[in-house]
Amino acid sequence: MRLIAIACLLIISMGACKKSFLDIAPENFISSTNFFKTQADFTQAVNATYAPLRNIYNTAYIMGEMRSDNTHYIYNNTNRGNLVREEIADFIDNPTAEPTANKWTFNYRVIAYANEVLARIDAATFDENIKKNLKGQELFLRALCYFDLVQYFGDVPLMLTPVAGSADEIINVRSTVARTPKAEVYAQIIQDAKDAIPLLLNKAQQEKGRATSGAAKTLLANVYMVQKQWAAAETLLREIVSSNEYSLLPDYNAVFDPANKNNAESIFEVQYQAGNLGLQSNFAYTFMPNLTNLSPITGFTFNNQSIGGWNIPTQNLIAAFEPGDRRKAASIADGYTANNTFVPQPFVKKYFHLPLPAPNGSAANTNENWPVYRYAEVLLFLAEALNEQGKSAEALPFLNLVRTRAFGAGLGQVATTNQAQLRDIILQERRVELAFENKRWLDLVRTERAIPVMTAYGAALKASGQYPNLVASTYNITPNRLLFPIPFQEIQVDPKLVQNPGY
Repeated sequence: MRLIAIACLLIISMGACKKSFLDIAPENFISSTNFFKTQADFTQAVNATYAPLRNIYNTAYIMGEMRSDNTHYIYNNTNRGNLVREEIADFIDNPTAEPTANKWTFNYRVIAYANEVLARIDAATFDENIKKNLKGQELFLRALCYFDLVQYFGDVPLMLTPVAGSADEIINVRSTVARTPKAEVYAQIIQDAKDAIPLLLNKAQQEKGRATSGAAKTLLANVYMVQKQWAAAETLLREIVSSNEYSLLPDYNAVFDPANKNNAESIFEVQYQAGNLGLQSNFAYTFMPNLTNLSPITGFTFNNQSIGGWNIPTQNLIAAFEPGDRRKAASIADGYTANNTFVPQPFVKKYFHLPLPAPNGSAANTNENWPVYRYAEVLLFLAEALNEQGKSAEALPFLNLVRTRAFGAGLGQVATTNQAQLRDIILQERRVELAFENKRWLDLVRTERAIPVMTAYGAALKASGQYPNLVASTYNITPNRLLFPIPFQEIQVDPKLVQNPGY
């Protein structure tokens, strides 16, 4: 799908495409009793369901990377106006933190939109193949968002039908709904993903930017990995590999280049578009240093002081890259040169590709998509699933495919079949291959390493003396801190919601 078509497919309430498509505000989409009639109506509604993903992934790095040992922040003594991000990174966050509330709200917005479509689409009369594809996309999106919620919050309200009430209640689940045990939520995620797979088109058939059968299989395999259902994960992952729908790009850096959006390695990515339609991303600016003038990095003047300085690579992560690993240079800039002097301030380079589109006034503006799933992760998942079943020798080819690209042909190959050693190697490989893709914190939690790894990391960070704000209460990591707090605003309006322990 061409760039402008992607914008039309995934966004509502922005002006560039067909008026009847873009004029449907979320309130009308949710509350209208006359809208769901035609194929075009349902297509518009499905397209609208994708839109909140941009909001989710705009700030997902705060909980997915900054909570881990992969990234931190630049301590800014002159600007202490965004402490909630620091508090999440330092394990002293509380239920009022905006990033946590955003994850909850926008995931449930996707779910609410999906529920509206799924409740009506079977009764509609139009081409059955198109109907199946649209239904499959909504099932995938609902499963994806519930999976995000249950991993970060634990028990969450499971809602599968439209909610009666105002648009605000529907979008934010502000009603009397109790938390559902996570086992039931996982069961529904698995069912939605299973139902989506036969309904969705494959990568070659599907319009770019939309969910595919391969994306649904990858999501389901991810769920099985979290639940340690290794054999079930292996079956799905082998299906993806044997389908030949996906392949690794030869150049790691090219995977993330906006010129290669939705490439052969991409399984599912969130779509963004630079310009004045409000569809742009801003990752490159957010992850760059908080300078008053970015021209030494970007080539043009831009005050990034209030935007940048977040998701900064840690020395711990930088040291994790082996000598000769090409992914380090593609993922991390060592610093920048200003006034003929090199400033050794690392920053994330993975989402930074010149030339950057010029900012819209004071608004950062980039064309970068966000990778949710890509083929390299499928290969590493498969290696892990095999190793956990004692099939360590079978795991090596899939692990080494990823490492061959990173080091070059014949280099960097792993040969050990010791299960414990290979387990550590695969987790380390995930860390560097998927750095800054919101995988690290969840990996630490699911492998039961979050408490020891982050406790040691926090102690080292405090001992470094670089962060005077790290008081005794920071990095006090207990089992309670493996989940995030239910947002305060949700508990205030829903008396049946019970807060997670420790908050």
